[in-house]
Amino acid sequence: MTNNPTLGFLLHDVARLLRKRFEQRAKDLGLTRSQWQTLAYLANNEGIHQSGLAEILEIEPITLVRILDKLAERGLIERRQHPTDRRIWLLYMREAAHPILAEMRKIGDVTRGEALESITPEQRDQLFHILSVMKTNLVQACRSPVAENETKHG
Repeated sequence: MTNNPTLGFLLHDVARLLRKRFEQRAKDLGLTRSQWQTLAYLANNEGIHQSGLAEILEIEPITLVRILDKLAERGLIERRQHPTDRRIWLLYMREAAHPILAEMRKIGDVTRGEALESITPEQRDQLFHILSVMKTNLVQACRSPVAENETKHG
């Protein structure tokens, strides 16, 4: 085994450190990481049902319910009944969430600025392009089943 990190480990470490730095700056917002992640995803998916948001966040629906309960208690989100299926709850941001989201965006901008410091605009463009292509490749790959002989180890 070499001392050089693999692509997966490097990407994981960069993502972990971005979250850690964001958390350091966002601690005064009074939200847990799971709460600010939920708000961030909900801001881009208003009107989504709870199970759909849980899937996007890659967490269990019961875990999301607890997070949503806390956000609702703070007046940041609201649940509305689906117009035709009373078993389904749709999620929406409340007005009180918007200033927090704006602050989260500012903190995100500063954090990304720190991460991209000393990287030229051309290198940034290339990085984003390569990562976007990798994401597309992996999304397509995930839609195909893994061949049985690929899943056996040893």
